[in-house]
Amino acid sequence: MLSAPVAKQVVVVDDGSTDGSGGVVARLAESHPEVELASHAANRGKGAAIRTGLARARGSYTIIQDADLEYDPADYARLLQAARERGARVVYGSRVLARQPISYRRYYWGGRLLSAVASLLYGQRITDEPTCYKLLATDLLRGLPLREEGFGFCPEVTALVRRRGERIVEVPIHYAPRSIAEGKKIRWRDGLRAVWILLKLRWSRRGKT
Repeated sequence: MLSAPVAKQVVVVDDGSTDGSGGVVARLAESHPEVELASHAANRGKGAAIRTGLARARGSYTIIQDADLEYDPADYARLLQAARERGARVVYGSRVLARQPISYRRYYWGGRLLSAVASLLYGQRITDEPTCYKLLATDLLRGLPLREEGFGFCPEVTALVRRRGERIVEVPIHYAPRSIAEGKKIRWRDGLRAVWILLKLRWSRRGKT
């Protein structure tokens, strides 16, 4: 996780887990001052966990990392390089640009549909809107009126940064998909909600500058 050659702060949010992982992180933090643990008493969802972590963030950039390691932290350096060299405040890691393996066809094509909807509504071609790897300037992310508790964070943040006029830069990344049996949680309802969020925020006053 700590492979990118920059100073890092790692905020781990234990979102009401029951497998003892919070204790593992707490012990790790004792010997690694760059690691911090924040905890929710009950499971609240991805968006809520991100807002909790963001409240503690001190770095110039924030990168979202799911705990299942479908995404390779070695790609942090690639996202940071794009932000620095291209002057970008928003960088997405695209599984499509890298032609990475897919978990299920329905997930792949659902993601492509969401990307097409986001591209059409927000005036920029985006190849992988639902990617986990989203790097944003911390001050920008903290200034967004985020409300989504669950997986709706992804379309919400995409809509809000485009409403602010920020261009989303994409770079290819690695991806090792896991199966539903291994714990993959996204369902078709999340896809429908994502489309609704993209549509709703396109004409909403929320986040308009």
